[in-house]
Amino acid sequence: SLAEGYAKLFAPVAGAAAGKGLHCMPPEKFIKELQAGKRFVPLDVRTQNEAGIYGVTLPGSLSIPVNEVFLPENLARIPQDETVLVVCKSGIRAAAVATALRHIGFSDVYILKGGLMALAKYLDPKVANPSRK
Repeated sequence: SLAEGYAKLFAPVAGAAAGKGLHCMPPEKFIKELQAGKRFVPLDVRTQNEAGIYGVTLPGSLSIPVNEVFLPENLARIPQDETVLVVCKSGIRAAAVATALRHIGFSDVYILKGGLMALAKYLDPKVANPSRK
C-alpha cells in the first residue's frame, strides 16, 4: 500500500512538468508571491546549528531539523490549512521532507528549489525592495 500511495503521489511527475509535479517553487516565484501578499509558512529543516547562524525570519517560520519533523509534537506545529514552503541549504532535504509531508496528507506543501543557496543568489537589495529600484 505504500507503493500505491507513492505511485499516486508521483503520477504527475513527468516530462517538462516534473518540477511542478513535485511542488518545486523557484526562488523567483517565491519572492514575487511574497511581494504580492501571499502568506507562506517557511519550514526550515536544517540543523539547529545551521539555522542558528542564519535562518528564515518571515512571520510564522518554523525551524525543525529533518530528523525531528515527523515526531508527533512537531507535526502538530505544521499547519495543514496554510501554504508550507520547506527549505534547507540546497533543496535536497527539503525535497525529501516535503514529499513525505504530502504523502501523509499535507496537500499545500512546496519545496524551495535550490534551497537557501538559490534564494541568496537570486535575492539582492533591488529584488527584495522593488519600489526602490
